Amino acid sequence: MKAPILPPALRAALVLSALAAGPLGPFPAAATDEALDLCAYKPAFMEEFDSLSVAPRVLNAARWISHTPWNGDFGDARFVDDAPAGPFSIKDGILHITARRDEAGKWRSGLLAASDGTGAGFGLRYGYFEARMRLPPGPGTWPAFWLGTKRPNTDKTPSIEIDVIEYYGHSDAAYSAALHVWYKGEDKKRTTNTVQKIPVPAGSLLDDFHTYGVRVTPETITYYLDRKPVWRRPTPPELDKPLFPLVNLALGSGFPIDRTPNPSVLLVDYVHVYAPDPEGRAARCPGH
Repeated sequence: MKAPILPPALRAALVLSALAAGPLGPFPAAATDEALDLCAYKPAFMEEFDSLSVAPRVLNAARWISHTPWNGDFGDARFVDDAPAGPFSIKDGILHITARRDEAGKWRSGLLAASDGTGAGFGLRYGYFEARMRLPPGPGTWPAFWLGTKRPNTDKTPSIEIDVIEYYGHSDAAYSAALHVWYKGEDKKRTTNTVQKIPVPAGSLLDDFHTYGVRVTPETITYYLDRKPVWRRPTPPELDKPLFPLVNLALGSGFPIDRTPNPSVLLVDYVHVYAPDPEGRAARCPGH
């Protein structure tokens, strides 16, 4: 905050926020009592990207599909299937999702989703979800790591979307976290969208890998940057089904892409999901 004189209560609040800060500095509304402790969690979905397993729209034996399960692709770059000249490649255990113009000048890019439109795939209602990524520079880039509700497309009940990170390349000193509760049909007006801007030092998410995580419990949803809490929301009652991870490099979101670097590349080291397992704490973390 830039106010020259702060009242004592506000100074105390800033001190608490600083205690929750990671190497990139203090965060707004940090949940200081939500420190991350994975001793009580067990691995549930550990995608290391040592190999790539992507199907177009139905998982079958694959780990990912290359479109949203609900056929709702978005942004100013078309998400395309995996192919030798497609958007996905792996080098030294790092997934590269590349957005580039094709021969006709049209932008193409990639998205991975761990569930398909039949409701098949990985999902977990409560747990800790994390991706380690290095973001691409340049205006117009729109990378994201997020969670959707795992269910068949025929299910029209309310769904949850948790945006762990949405980054807009024209503004490299912040990213957005969000919680959406989507209703359909006559209840669409009940949809809620809550978004929080997370400030970071300018360019810091472009220079190196960072972890972006969210812990979902029956009571709270806590967002993390480099395993430090940055935001917290109460868990909505509509969260009554498993959640599955998605990661993508989109372009645009209403912002110009005329100066977007061609190509632009999102680097993803891993996507990990951990399930609650308090009984296994002693075995995983002796002495804790």
